[in-house]
This record gives sequence, structure tokens and C-alpha cells, in this order.
Amino acid sequence: MQTIAPLWLWIVFVAFVLVALFVDFVVLKKQGAHEVGVQEALKWSLAWVVVSLVFNALFWWAIKDISGSTAIANEKALEFLTGYLIEKSLAVDNIFVFLLIFSYFSVPPAFQKRVLMFGILGAIVLRTIMILLGAWLLEQFHWVLYVFGAFLILTGIKMWFGADAEENLDDNAALKLLRRLMPVSQHYDGEKFFTVENGKRIATPLLMVITMVAITDVIFAVDSIPAIFAITKDPFIVLTSNVFAILGLRAMFFLLQAAASRFHLLNYGLAVILVFIGTKMMLIDLVQIPVSVSLGVVIGILAITMVWSAKTAPNT
Repeated sequence: MQTIAPLWLWIVFVAFVLVALFVDFVVLKKQGAHEVGVQEALKWSLAWVVVSLVFNALFWWAIKDISGSTAIANEKALEFLTGYLIEKSLAVDNIFVFLLIFSYFSVPPAFQKRVLMFGILGAIVLRTIMILLGAWLLEQFHWVLYVFGAFLILTGIKMWFGADAEENLDDNAALKLLRRLMPVSQHYDGEKFFTVENGKRIATPLLMVITMVAITDVIFAVDSIPAIFAITKDPFIVLTSNVFAILGLRAMFFLLQAAASRFHLLNYGLAVILVFIGTKMMLIDLVQIPVSVSLGVVIGILAITMVWSAKTAPNT
């Protein structure tokens, strides 16, 4: 798998991620279980965006230094930014499902942060594996691009027609399987994943929630990862843009939790984005759509959908 990124930049990226996880699992853990407010969520959302942009600036400088070309550095940095924005936008749909899971299991607000922390850790590991596998497949079999493209188009169409459908976990196959595999307590035991009832060690609902969050992220990764491969085939750009979008997922969840109803039409916009990206991938050998155009289309669709959602949002 070929990448334009030098080894030292891979090391810096890993360091970024380790520091971020240290902040989440060690520093913020000292706050204890508490409900995350809008102001705190907004502050951390902006912080993660700034960190991502700083890394992109470092990436731009590294590519310019290696290639000696500002044009190449601009192109690669734009690929990162486009991939990051696509992941961020598709993560919104992920968040709506998380809201459904938390509501279904009646997860106390004070425990939701811990669930998302472990969910993010699992997402980073699983997506890294999937991205490296996807990069290898594209390198060995070019025709996989067409498979990815067709899949994204079909997913976008399905998302469009199912945008207003009511989500229901009662018939979820994964949830039914989990309940068969493990006995689960009817009550939470703080932030513990296991508890003891009648002398037996059994799972708490919190473990079930984390497992469902992990399964959900894998399902959504199947959609989002091919979407970034339509922008660039460089595994470094695909991985870094994906991971930086994931790192800000927890803060974005709490930020959107209070305003979920105002984005009730966002799924339509995401559906159009997936169809556009899938079409771009299908036509890659016939028409080369510049990354700047792709970025403009994604931003335009998101802006139109958000304005449309705000104007038609139900009064609360």
C-alpha cells in the first residue's frame, strides 16, 4: 500500500491519537460520571475541529517539504479536509442511532460519556483494520472501486426512502443474539459492565449498550469508508481523516443531542451525498472530478439540508 506520508508523520499521527485517548480515559475520567452540558460539548467539539485542522496543516507542510510542490501539498490537504467533512457529516446519522440506543436502554445521562469513550476506542481499532483491508483490496483489484460505488448509490437510495421511517430496536437481530448469549441485569450498577445477582456474575445493561454502539459503528463504517476511498486511495489520508472525525464524535453527540429535532431532514442530504460519491467512484475511469468540486458539493448539500431543516423544524 503506497502512501505519500513519511514515516515520521505516521508516528506523529499515532502520538496525536494516544494523547487524545489519554485525555479521554485518564484526564477527563477524574471528572467522574456527570451529564455533559451543551457548553461543555460545544467547547470540546471546537477543540477537536481545531486539532484536526492543525494536523492537516502539519500534513500540508510535510508534503510540501517532501515533494517541493505547493500544488501537491494543497491537493493532499484538500483530500484530507474533504474526507474529514464526509466522515463528520455521515457521523451525524450514527449519532441519531446512538440516541435511539440510549433511549431504548434508558441510559442515565451521567453514564453516556463512558459508553461513548469505549465506543470511540473500539471504532478506531475496527476502522483501522477495515481501512487497511480496503486499501489492500483497491491496490490488488481495481474493479472493487465499482463495487464500492454501486454499494454507496444503493445505500443512498435506501437512506432517502427510509429517512422518515421510525427506528425500532425490538426486532434488531444483533440485540436478540446478545440477549441469548449473555444474561443481563434489569438494573444499572453505576458505570460497571458486570454485576453480581443471586451469587452469579452477569452483565449490566451498560455492557449491552456498548456492544450495540460498537456493532452500529461497524455497520456505518461499511458505508463511510468506501466514501472516502472515492476521494483518495492514499491509506494515510483515509485513516487520519476517519480517525480525527471519530475523535470528535463524543463531543458532537452531546452537542446534537439537544438539537436532534432541528436536523430532521439531514438524512435526505446524507443520501444525496452518498449517491454523488458513489457516482463519482463509478465514473472514476471516465471523468476525473476534482477534489475541490467534491468538497464544494458536500458543503453545499449539507448547507442546503441544514437550512431546510431549520425552516421546517417542528416548534417545541
